[in-house]
Amino acid sequence: MIGKVYLIGAGPGDPELLTLKAARLLGRANVVLHDALVSNEVLALISRHSEIVDVGKRAGHKLLTQVEINALLVSYARKREIVVRLKGGDPSIFGRAGEEIESLREAGVEYEIVPGVTAALGAAAAAGISLTDRRVASQILITTFSRGTDGSVMDWGCVTSTTTLVLYMPGAEYTEVSQRLLEGGLPADLPCVIVSNVASSQQKVRWSTVGRLAGEEKLSAPALLIVGRVASREVEELRSTFWDGEGKTLPPQHLLVS
Repeated sequence: MIGKVYLIGAGPGDPELLTLKAARLLGRANVVLHDALVSNEVLALISRHSEIVDVGKRAGHKLLTQVEINALLVSYARKREIVVRLKGGDPSIFGRAGEEIESLREAGVEYEIVPGVTAALGAAAAAGISLTDRRVASQILITTFSRGTDGSVMDWGCVTSTTTLVLYMPGAEYTEVSQRLLEGGLPADLPCVIVSNVASSQQKVRWSTVGRLAGEEKLSAPALLIVGRVASREVEELRSTFWDGEGKTLPPQHLLVS
């Protein structure tokens, strides 16, 4: 093996949110394998001498299977010095980095992870909220929304009144999302915010509640849903008494997190 594979986070879209290391490596890479969610602005930073390979998924259609991508990474590492696997957001958050790392390890390929700004952080910044506002939140739960029967695997017992729930890929049908959240015990008036096309010129932010979500106009993908008291524009009003996860009202001392 002569090469090294860098699993790089491209962030949510704005090239200025890239790390300095990521930008430097894109300018030196011999080959870059990128996902569909990587913005054109970030792709423009890749060296003009680099070979660029699109391995993304569009409209549910995969250009390559994950097994084929794994094999490509190993193959390129045998011939090129700097191989970049460029992923939207952060490689370790819903980026299938684990499968690629396992393949690289088995093949004896040296690799390094270069973190990026994941969509959850980008969406919170766009909405101007703190995911861990100490007045109302003590934990973050990051997950994807699984439709159909797969959605039953969600452990709603771990979602409390001080949880900020971040749903990646809520899809175009908010009705099912709203229904699932209500069935999981979340109150209808619990605030939420939808952020679409984070950190791009098409970015949109929509404030709502779990109950009203079903009637909201659908925003274009990629989108992300933040659910919890931090998603309120009036966090101060929600800190004194609110839902405890079982429909009960809690006194102030139970809601404050030091």
